[in-house]
Amino acid sequence: MKGILKLAYKLLVNDKAKFTALLVGITFAVFLMIAMASLFAGVLKRASATVINLGASIWVMDPSVQTVANTIGMPDYVLDAVRSVEGVHYAVPLYSGGALVKLRDGNYQSTTVVGLDDTSLFGRPQLLEGNIEDIYGENAFIVVKDTEFPKLNNPQIGTDFEVNDHRGVIVGIAEVASSGLFGVPTLYTTYERALQYIPNPRFTISYVLVEPRSPADIPNIKQQVQALGYLALTKDEFMAKISNFYKYQTGLGMNLLIMTVMSFIVGLSISGQTFYTFVLENLEKFGALKAMGAKSRELILMILFQASFTALTGYGLGIGLCSLTIALAKLRLPDYAAMITFWNLGLAFVMVVVIAAVSSYFGVRKVLRIEPFDIFRG
Repeated sequence: MKGILKLAYKLLVNDKAKFTALLVGITFAVFLMIAMASLFAGVLKRASATVINLGASIWVMDPSVQTVANTIGMPDYVLDAVRSVEGVHYAVPLYSGGALVKLRDGNYQSTTVVGLDDTSLFGRPQLLEGNIEDIYGENAFIVVKDTEFPKLNNPQIGTDFEVNDHRGVIVGIAEVASSGLFGVPTLYTTYERALQYIPNPRFTISYVLVEPRSPADIPNIKQQVQALGYLALTKDEFMAKISNFYKYQTGLGMNLLIMTVMSFIVGLSISGQTFYTFVLENLEKFGALKAMGAKSRELILMILFQASFTALTGYGLGIGLCSLTIALAKLRLPDYAAMITFWNLGLAFVMVVVIAAVSSYFGVRKVLRIEPFDIFRG
């Protein structure tokens, strides 16, 4: 068995042109598949950045909300009603909205303003500079240092700006787990200051963040909130809802799916045709082995080994090339959202296995039909 596999390996790599063509086809297909799937995964993660960064267990919202950026105000009584639900450990309001900031140089920059509960500051980011207590100071804001940070002219502690003719001062610089999707910087302040500085409709609570006493209380909390006419989702459920919105209600999911399928078809067609040509050019060798007593299962094993070796090698090269490309892209383009996940790698692996199976199927059919007499007669 070892000798058969060694012979199959030598037959494969000795034809350098065909072997290279096989590797290039599969590598390119894997590169495209992982690149598209990674871009989609990165976009979905950034779309849920606020949910990830705040870390609340349960989010109470208007039923019409589709994404975390699509806030619909709720009246104040909702907060009191949620706090009175049995099983709620605590519940706090959250403000999330957009504001136009006037910088020192006179330019304007759109920002996302997150207003934290004045009492608990639940969901506050981790500070790199400054003290969290300073957020209670006059005109105080905390800026997130992420890929959008330079759009605010790289502010330092003490940097001032204007928000709707109100003076704002940076009192802290923070970091968060995930940057936002829409390319705007993020400012944190207190809930009351956000309402004071930013024009709002009649209802001002964007979300109510809830922490249950135990996971067993979550179903009851969701049921009671639904009875109020509102929607309560766990962190994972809210992230799934946001993902479904971008997958099925925008063109993003379908476009990336089409690109992934196209890359699979390209890899399948190139590798399948090249491998079949490789088998045809080596029919005499396979016929000679059959004449020398090689069994059909041994010839099948040779074909499967050659197809699998080529596919897995191309898979590894494709992953490496895609990882390198993403790393270089993030160095030059900080907003580049692609990220490689285990799901992406698994999807690409399954597709590579399909490519190897289809390629080897046609090769096996051709080899099994060989008659040694036909080879030696030629």
